[in-house]
Amino acid sequence: MWGRRYLLEVVVSEEPSGVLLSHGRMVLTVRPGTKRAGRDAVLAQWYRQEVKANAPEIIAKWEPILGVQVRQFFVRQMKTKWGSCNTEALTIRLNTELAKKPKDCLDYIVLHEMVHILEPKHGERFIALMDRFMPKWQFVRQRLNRLPIRHTEWDY
Repeated sequence: MWGRRYLLEVVVSEEPSGVLLSHGRMVLTVRPGTKRAGRDAVLAQWYRQEVKANAPEIIAKWEPILGVQVRQFFVRQMKTKWGSCNTEALTIRLNTELAKKPKDCLDYIVLHEMVHILEPKHGERFIALMDRFMPKWQFVRQRLNRLPIRHTEWDY
């Protein structure tokens, strides 16, 4: 979570399914008989909620600085992108997997997508805007791009 590694512990219980971080462990609670797909779904939903809970503060931080307003944001699992922007609808999409990366990566992706509202293409103006608002954005991008988007082979 947010760039830290946790030892996954699966607890089978009659308690509601969920995830709890505790002393370097990620405790995944599932009901008896829950198959792998069910465990994956609980984890995916938890990561999605973490991004959903943290993104509004970051969006609110950048809106007055950029002078743009995001009408809505969505969080979904994406296979090949960290985020996307619809410049006409003023919406952004964020990858659930960002919750697994350092938090400055979420900040960078939110800014990146919001800058697209000002400049849709990745040209010189886009780069100049990124340099202006986050001078070290390329270092964050390099670190994020070195990390896998998602790990699909988990053993429980």
